[in-house]
Amino acid sequence: MRYFIEIAYNGKNYFGWQRQPEQISVQQVLEETLSTLLRKEIKLTGAGRTDTGVHAKQLFTHFDFDEIENNEELVFRLNSFLPKDISVKNIFEVKEDAHARFDAVEREYEYIISLEKDPFSQDFAFQINNEPEVGLMNEAAELLLHHNNFQCFSRSKTDVKTYNCTIVKAFWEVKNNRLIFTIAADRFLRNMVRAIVGTLLNVGFKKTSLEDFKAILNSKSREEAGASAPAHGLYLTKVVYPEKIFKEKRIERKD
Repeated sequence: MRYFIEIAYNGKNYFGWQRQPEQISVQQVLEETLSTLLRKEIKLTGAGRTDTGVHAKQLFTHFDFDEIENNEELVFRLNSFLPKDISVKNIFEVKEDAHARFDAVEREYEYIISLEKDPFSQDFAFQINNEPEVGLMNEAAELLLHHNNFQCFSRSKTDVKTYNCTIVKAFWEVKNNRLIFTIAADRFLRNMVRAIVGTLLNVGFKKTSLEDFKAILNSKSREEAGASAPAHGLYLTKVVYPEKIFKEKRIERKD
């Protein structure tokens, strides 16, 4: 039988979601904990991979196992054994061919910037001293919705078949001395969101004009775009699936 696990984690102490040689990852910790509790080697397949230091408010991963008698009890036991910076939210039974990565139809990220020195958010938000021009940044962000190829924001030497993504949402808003960027798409390239944020900040600080931003989009060159924003301000916030892959109707959690 196939199951989806919904998790959240603070990425500060991990080298991303995906297993890394000689480095600790969220996947490794969760696989080892599941294998211990279920007394069988468990391999997980995630909806995607977050980079070192990136956080996730919602990520799904799937695994195969014999029937689990009590999902809620397993969630409780997992949370009892897992470190404090990884949380299991739920476990769902899904159809046998459901896939955490390939069945995802939309992913959403948030990037959080603190506009003041805040000792309580230094690990969870990028702190800057001056507020950029948010209106200009939103004008540039709007251009992302009308573009398809995002090679200019992709990590160099990445082995992908296509650089095409469909972005359906991209905007900035200011809340309580925080500048928050929300972006959603069918897929993302490695380092793409952080590269977009860094480049949009250049627009906001008037180092890059809107015409320059258009030229960057068309250049297909990572060298033309801005530096990547730091990892600790980035959160994977939502992964969306068609309801048909779940065997029981889910109740969506509300943040």
